[in-house]
Amino acid sequence: MIKNSYIYTGNVIHKRFKPKIHSFNYRVFSLLIDLSEINLLHKTLKIFSYNKLNIISFFDKDHGARDGSSLKDWVLVNLKRNNINTNDVQIKLLCYPRIFGYVFNPLSVFYVYDKNSDLISILYEVKNTFGEQHVYIFKTEKDQNLVQHVCKKKFHVSPFIEIDCIYFFRLLKPGNKISVIIDLNDQVGKILYASQDGIKSDLNNKNLIRSYLKHPLMTFKIIIAIHFEAFKLWTKGIKFIKKKIKVKNNISMEN
Repeated sequence: MIKNSYIYTGNVIHKRFKPKIHSFNYRVFSLLIDLSEINLLHKTLKIFSYNKLNIISFFDKDHGARDGSSLKDWVLVNLKRNNINTNDVQIKLLCYPRIFGYVFNPLSVFYVYDKNSDLISILYEVKNTFGEQHVYIFKTEKDQNLVQHVCKKKFHVSPFIEIDCIYFFRLLKPGNKISVIIDLNDQVGKILYASQDGIKSDLNNKNLIRSYLKHPLMTFKIIIAIHFEAFKLWTKGIKFIKKKIKVKNNISMEN
């Protein structure tokens, strides 16, 4: 029986404040996958497969080292590098699944819990449409329902935002709801507000099929929407910023 993995259905909102106001909002569903249950999901869910094509699927190579190796091992190695205790930890990943073999995750979030079910670390995995990735790793304080982190932006994401900015991450510990909020500020003020929220439902065959039928081309819609919104920014005359450095996988310890 699947006990610790769930579906979250909600909205993604982006609002840009300068140099011109621009916003969009669309419906999505995400999976919160307990990595220790991934093989159980593969065996239990008819339209879901692990490292194998299906209507909905999850591939290790979409995250972490992105070479198909164990995601759990990758997380553990990076926790140890950040002096975080890895004994008996539980790792959950919030992400979009592949649909018909395709996915693009602008942001995936790893939640790491200790043996007492206390949240001890968050890994923010940020991707851009150039196939690159940067992971920001933070420790968390115990007994906090609202988790907040601040760091410098170290990775070129949007071609319409300079890299010299500050991230303000705010998220709720996953429960009946999820909430992930990012404010992006430059030296003058806020440039961008981005959020994803969701309501929890059990991850079972019925609910997964229902989520798919309500969002049959979600992952394709996400990448199309990104480029369409970029085109609208360009038509508004917002400066295009050329990416200066090519990277593949970078990691930064932010404590």
